[in-house]
Amino acid sequence: MLGVALACLTLPGGAPAAGVMERAIQEFSADRAAVAASFTVPWAESGIGRREALLGTWQGRLEALDYAALSPAERIDWHLLNNHLEASRDGLALERQRLQEMAPLLAFRTPLQDLLRKKAERQDIDPEQAASTLATALQEVKALRKKLEQGKAAEAPPDALKPGAVLAVRSAEAMEQLRSALDDWFRFYDGFQPDFSWWVRQPQGALSKGLEDTAAYLKKECAGLKGEPDDPLTGDPVGDTALAAQIRHEMIPHSAPELLAIAEREFAWCEEEMKRAATEMGCADGKAALAKIKAQHAPPGAQATLAAGEALGVIRFLQERDLVTLPPLALETWRMGMLGVEQQKSLPFAVYSEPNMMVAFAHESMTQEDKLMSMRGNNAAFLHIVTPHELIPGHHLQGFMAKRYAVQRQLFRTPFLVEGWALHWEMLLWDLGYTATPEQRTGALFWRMHRCARIIVSLQFHLKQMPPAAMVDFLVERVGHERSGATAEVRRYIGGNYSPLYQAAYMLGGLQLRSLYQSLTGPGKLSPRAFHDAVLQQNAIPVEMIRAALTQESLPRDWKPGWRF
Repeated sequence: MLGVALACLTLPGGAPAAGVMERAIQEFSADRAAVAASFTVPWAESGIGRREALLGTWQGRLEALDYAALSPAERIDWHLLNNHLEASRDGLALERQRLQEMAPLLAFRTPLQDLLRKKAERQDIDPEQAASTLATALQEVKALRKKLEQGKAAEAPPDALKPGAVLAVRSAEAMEQLRSALDDWFRFYDGFQPDFSWWVRQPQGALSKGLEDTAAYLKKECAGLKGEPDDPLTGDPVGDTALAAQIRHEMIPHSAPELLAIAEREFAWCEEEMKRAATEMGCADGKAALAKIKAQHAPPGAQATLAAGEALGVIRFLQERDLVTLPPLALETWRMGMLGVEQQKSLPFAVYSEPNMMVAFAHESMTQEDKLMSMRGNNAAFLHIVTPHELIPGHHLQGFMAKRYAVQRQLFRTPFLVEGWALHWEMLLWDLGYTATPEQRTGALFWRMHRCARIIVSLQFHLKQMPPAAMVDFLVERVGHERSGATAEVRRYIGGNYSPLYQAAYMLGGLQLRSLYQSLTGPGKLSPRAFHDAVLQQNAIPVEMIRAALTQESLPRDWKPGWRF
């Protein structure tokens, strides 16, 4: 059946024609954006409920569609939207769970949220009543602070509060969000309603200060975050139930333990290859080989030039082998930038920020130790494989094509394709001899081991099996990171700006695409260029959906993920 599908495939993975599902996705995206922009009261039950209602409405609309009349491409979009609705409901359930956990520390919030809600719903305000609400809330915040201080005592009373670091930080951030919203609320009326400022200015200012101080107390005294370089790393793990749901919504029929086993298998392969490369370099082991290449870095001021040279070199490599279509405008519009000192505290290596590859390197204001670690961590061998990951054929080319094909699918953007695409190329370039010297192979192996480690440390963190300090140690001891770089990496992993599966998605998504590439290319099948063009034309959706598109599979309504890569 697969062979027949491929034989009939004249334009592999061509972008689906506009139709009922494209319009439905566009309309849902607009509805979702409208609700998100209008229901902005932080951690409010009303906002969570309104988003739940929107999801329910759209689930009903999706169920009412004539599925049998949909084309194969539209069926893919139907399943993508259905999966997105289910994942969003699970996300709201996790939000409710976290709100319930914070309830003892945010018991004062509801009347304040009502003030914000009434303003959003265009209701008139009674300044005297609002002032009373704010003053009452301030007394509750003061009582909360007292219970927190009592919780620090050796013999705490029964009603004292002793939040752990994770709950303390989450609650502090919720307080800061509420304080910011109240400050905006005050500015909306201040000076525009004559008696408002007379009543409200003093209690609002006092409450704002009380929320600020209590949030700071939670972070500093309860979580130990004092704004120092050696502050403990604190994140908010989701737990095994939520993690399993997120894996399911990425359309991956593997359990977390199975994914961890894949990471360990790949890690073992990397360690064996590292031994071979070390021997070729005349080094005793992989650690010595890494130390050797880390000393081979650009001098101050030359890192961006080195990266640009690497970018041009890999473009030539791709063109000579006709591996993927490279639109002239994509080749013309990539640029270089530099990461600042503060940015490098959580981004210690190069990243892509359209249209720039943002290069990481030592800055003159860094301490001597940090300068040396930054230069070692961004050495020439590392940069050799990082550059194609970030630019071409990696994220720059990928982003360029995502704006031109199946654009409605950007709603379903997943790191398993975004980062998996770049990792697939890292592995394919290895296979094709792009990492030609043992030094370059050592650099590539470092990064592949790093991706394996990301699976291990991030999944174990969210399973509540590995604390942040142990994550840093793992990256230093098993992979070979500089400790500053490892700390910055973990700070980013657990900081809340990435989904729980984002770090695992690099290697796992790459392995998915690698498996798909090996099954669909070769004699009588797709050429490498046709395969890569087809993947890009599907946009950044789950890899199993790309597989269905490239094989022209017509998915049944009751389809479930089942492809094990």
